[in-house]
Amino acid sequence: MRNIWMAVAVLTLLACSKKEKEYDATGIFEATETVVSAEQSGVLLTFAVNEGDRVEQYREIGLIDTTQLWLKVRQLRATKNVYARQKPDRDAQIAAIQQQLAKAQMEQQRYRELVADGAAPRKLLDDAVSQVKVLQKQLDAQKSSLNNQLSTLDAQLSTVDVQVNQLYDQLRKCHITVPVSGTVLEKYAERGEFVATGKPLVKIADTDHMFIRAYVTSAQLQQVKIGQKVKVFADFGNGQKNVYDGTVTWISSRSEFTPKTILTDDERADLVYAVKIGVKNNGTIKIGMYGEVKF
Repeated sequence: MRNIWMAVAVLTLLACSKKEKEYDATGIFEATETVVSAEQSGVLLTFAVNEGDRVEQYREIGLIDTTQLWLKVRQLRATKNVYARQKPDRDAQIAAIQQQLAKAQMEQQRYRELVADGAAPRKLLDDAVSQVKVLQKQLDAQKSSLNNQLSTLDAQLSTVDVQVNQLYDQLRKCHITVPVSGTVLEKYAERGEFVATGKPLVKIADTDHMFIRAYVTSAQLQQVKIGQKVKVFADFGNGQKNVYDGTVTWISSRSEFTPKTILTDDERADLVYAVKIGVKNNGTIKIGMYGEVKF
């Protein structure tokens, strides 16, 4: 009888060892998702992408009508030409008065010499000095007026340049490009539709770099570190699993209760922390797939 109980105990231990889990945590595979939205309003002239397509970073997948923007660019270019033609020739406009001033200065010097020799009355020199001052003030006033006119026109030309650059930026945004490489998960618009600024057009997921969000207990947390290398198992069902190398990329700084509605001290054993483990996907892992982690 004693031998029978010993046999039963051994079998029980063996059964328990076989039931020992091969993993430390479980979770669901996720991917970083990006929603590409329209940055301009207009008719969607082209939209060459479908759900399930693989797209590369910066690839152009659509075009919003640019007609009105190009017409505004042409209008501003014409306006710029008008302003440019209005710019006065400063040197030409002050040349005449400069010549008059130079002649008056020569007369002033001549009368100064004559007065010094006693060959001319003082009044002629005073009149010559006054004429030079008048012409100098006229020259200064004309220069100031021309400078103000040129500054105003330069400011107007600069404003037009800024407006043209703004239109070029809007034209660039009419070309719909994807910011990241990935797989198209959802498509929200079709060619020929009118789209408004901010309308979602397509959702893309970076399926090359997946991660599994798992939960560990406070006891397990002591063994988990950022950058730690772990083993990740993707469960394909029917006992089929693939193993991948993973890296712990994030550990939550806030604990959670499982289930979240239990807040009593008696349930502190159910206190868990979320962790993310990054995995390089070879194309077999799908979003939402069940996975396991071995630390």
